[in-house]
Amino acid sequence: MLLRSKLVMSFLAVILLCAAVAALVGTRFITTGIIHQAQSKVEHDLNAASEIYRQELNNVRDVVRFAADRFFLKDALASDDAGRLREELEKIRLAESLDILTLTDVDGRAIVRARSPSLQGDNQAQDDLVSRVISEERVVAGTVLVASEELAKEGADLARQAHIQLRPTPRARPRPESEETLGMMMKAAAPVIGRDATPIGVLYGGVLLNRNYAIVDKVKETVYRNARYKGKDVGTATIFLGDVRISTNVMDENGQRAIGTRLSEEVHEQVLTRQRPWIGRAFVVNDWYITAYEPIRDVRSQTIGALYVGMLEKEFADLRHRAVAMFLGIMLVAVAMVVILSGMLSRGILRPMECLVAASHRWAKGDLAHRVRTGRKDEISQLGETFNRMARALEERDRKLKDYTDQQIMKSERLATLGQLAAGVAHEINNPLGAILMYTHLALEQGGLSDQARDNLEKATREATRCKDIVRALLDFARQSEPKIRKANVNEVLERTLAVLEPQGLFQHVRLHKSFGPSLPAIPIDMDQIQQVFTNIVLNAVEAMDGCGDLTITSAVGADGRHAEVTFTDTGRGIALEEHDKVFEPFFTTKTVGHGTGLGLAISHGIVARHKGSIELRSEPGNGATFTVKLPLK
Repeated sequence: MLLRSKLVMSFLAVILLCAAVAALVGTRFITTGIIHQAQSKVEHDLNAASEIYRQELNNVRDVVRFAADRFFLKDALASDDAGRLREELEKIRLAESLDILTLTDVDGRAIVRARSPSLQGDNQAQDDLVSRVISEERVVAGTVLVASEELAKEGADLARQAHIQLRPTPRARPRPESEETLGMMMKAAAPVIGRDATPIGVLYGGVLLNRNYAIVDKVKETVYRNARYKGKDVGTATIFLGDVRISTNVMDENGQRAIGTRLSEEVHEQVLTRQRPWIGRAFVVNDWYITAYEPIRDVRSQTIGALYVGMLEKEFADLRHRAVAMFLGIMLVAVAMVVILSGMLSRGILRPMECLVAASHRWAKGDLAHRVRTGRKDEISQLGETFNRMARALEERDRKLKDYTDQQIMKSERLATLGQLAAGVAHEINNPLGAILMYTHLALEQGGLSDQARDNLEKATREATRCKDIVRALLDFARQSEPKIRKANVNEVLERTLAVLEPQGLFQHVRLHKSFGPSLPAIPIDMDQIQQVFTNIVLNAVEAMDGCGDLTITSAVGADGRHAEVTFTDTGRGIALEEHDKVFEPFFTTKTVGHGTGLGLAISHGIVARHKGSIELRSEPGNGATFTVKLPLK
């Protein structure tokens, strides 16, 4: 195959591959964006529907509360005027579109039912709302389930309205019942207070939601403006009793409201069983919708049903198809244009490209010293010169990489030697430390010790234990072990550190200045490891001052409000600027031979890094040094 053909085919393969990836990514992006937009829209719609539902419940509550405060009700109840009570309550019920409005005495026995005046005397004290009003003397409202026999007391037509025959529904959870007789009601109850400010009765009323389409149609009209798409409603709303639709504007295949159909099993599990909202794609009666559900809870916070809103998925699916088709059409046109242009360009760059290809083969084999010959002064010649510069840069980078690799190998060998040294130290030191701990514990168990002797033994025990931890820390430098985190106050760690170091002879001529922030909170740290960090920094500062000078230690919450900052400032020799980046490297030390291993700051830096913190250095030769340890508050 000719080089020109290969070049064109290569261009074509790259273009088609990029186009395919772009098409997949673009299609996925469009689909995800539209789905996300639809889910976000339906989530807002559910919030609006929930607010409408709450407004209707509050309306029932206000009607009952205002009715309970009317003077005629108190006067008629006080004078036992049942006829007037029934007449006035019926007026209120009809005017406010309530399904029930009933008055009981203070013990919960029914006195007057506006809808069924002939039935009275039964006890309603077991009703959740009535019992709360009797015990708490305040207005209570909520969504409740009402048994068929209780509905019949208020009116036989209400029991018939609540009765719903269950209908087979695709994807619904199997259920043995064939009918639903319970009623779901927005209900409120309020105390009736007499003129002497004592309760004289309870008034309760409610609206039966079974086959009551006012709320769902209001949601559809308010949120979706009754919009339609290809003969179907774009938006729908439903109130469920359990998993049964008792009020809905979702239509079945016959164009009737799908009363008696049921929730799909996956939504049932999420909303009714787990009592969590559902937002996503769901099968509703006979079509797919982008839906949102939330549980409906009664006055005891038990889930008794669900509120649903949904948008027809087909509208979004068609929108997605149109957007994808337009995007792919633009992609195809762009690919065709690029293919044509690539064929034209290949003719002009064929010959110089052969030189570049040959040179690239030599570079690929490792001959980075090869250079492309550039004679003409055109763009291809400039490209050849660029290739030459790239080859020189690669050659230089290859050399630096080899040097860096050699350094890393040497450092790894030094770290391996350190690991062997740490293991030997642990073996040799842990046994005598164990003996020291054992004898100090035995000494502490003996009676007759003075307080000072006991305090000294306890310090010796604690510091011997910390020695063992320091040996472990040396091993941790190689193994990068995680700190044992617990809440502790940094000021306490500083005091412990200084209590151990100050009695040493090295500190006799050091003037120590402490300024510990009193409001510094307890933070999550490994106390022993952080004490080791503070000890290393303090000892380095004292040695830098040759045991004579001022050491200032401060602690406070950092300016960012997220870190505790501990600052150590000495008046020693200082550290040269070019050595700032090296002081935390293993084995680097500014001390004379035999006066330090160069591991103290390296180990400290590793400990602070594992605490998600940092150590900062500010210093100039002759002006001392300042080390700032930053540890996160959380």
